[in-house]
Amino acid sequence: MILDSVTLRYAQALWNVAAKSGALERVRADVRALDGVLKAQIFDPAILRDKRRAQALAAAANLHPLVQNFIGLLFDKHREDVLRGITRAFHRMELESRNAVEGIVESARPIGEDLLAGISASMGRLLGKEVVLKNRIVPELVGGTRVLVANRMLDASVSGRLESLRRTLLDAPLTSASLMTARH
Repeated sequence: MILDSVTLRYAQALWNVAAKSGALERVRADVRALDGVLKAQIFDPAILRDKRRAQALAAAANLHPLVQNFIGLLFDKHREDVLRGITRAFHRMELESRNAVEGIVESARPIGEDLLAGISASMGRLLGKEVVLKNRIVPELVGGTRVLVANRMLDASVSGRLESLRRTLLDAPLTSASLMTARH
């Protein structure tokens, strides 16, 4: 999912303050917990901002003070929508901190853990990062796999090969000999 620059900036600021104060692990855990703690009404514009702020802070009462202050700051700055993506932003920063990326291996049928680990290792060597892959079933692929990692796609699926062949044939120039054969 795409994260907006405002969410990423606020998340980076919270990450940096937590790291500087030695509370990064606790703050990371609390940010992961935010998705389960915050309810939809916190984002409902029909409810007054003060009431939404009070609900959010009450829901975060057991979280680290940095997280509580962060929630208060977001409401003060009218940026409470940042809370929608803060967990994903923190997850992205966790991956970056260990030089890792996530990706997906699409296949027509489930693939085994050994094959998934092998693909992860190959992609990791290619990208120079740790690659964490999940398998997604896409029956339309017919066979083979399609790997999506770090804005790259490697398509070794049957449907991908057929599409490539189709494009090659459509782009092939017709010679005068083939035109004469087509007329007769």
